[in-house]
Amino acid sequence: MKALLQRVTNASVTVNNQVIANIAHGCLALVGVEPHDSEAAASRLAERIVAYRMFADEAGRMNRSLRDIGGGLLLVSQFTLVADTRKGTRPGFSTAAAPDVAEPLFEHMAAHARTLLDDVQLGLFGADMKVALVNDGPVTFWLSTSA
Repeated sequence: MKALLQRVTNASVTVNNQVIANIAHGCLALVGVEPHDSEAAASRLAERIVAYRMFADEAGRMNRSLRDIGGGLLLVSQFTLVADTRKGTRPGFSTAAAPDVAEPLFEHMAAHARTLLDDVQLGLFGADMKVALVNDGPVTFWLSTSA
């Protein structure tokens, strides 16, 4: 699994002109699932996201996690993160897990994240989503895990 983390001052997801999820200060994580991923990988990625130290301490160093600051987490499934872009000018998607594999793993990751953090919001898997955010910093990290 792969995740693109963005430290945000706020973020939201809109589907069919309705805001379905929003957070204030925290992290927006765009998540891609690959065919070989497992529940163990999903759990591990959730743990890494919640514990990742991307927020400043009193000295201005990135030493605080979402849990430390009481921030929100917005998880959004995004199969394009795992696209094959090694050649040509059109991405290939055979490297992304099929929806019937990806959705349960995304949901497992979200459920595990909710055991670790109070404010976890979700986009709508497979929907045409409009994601709005204000990147704080900007601070953006790429995480991947496998188990």
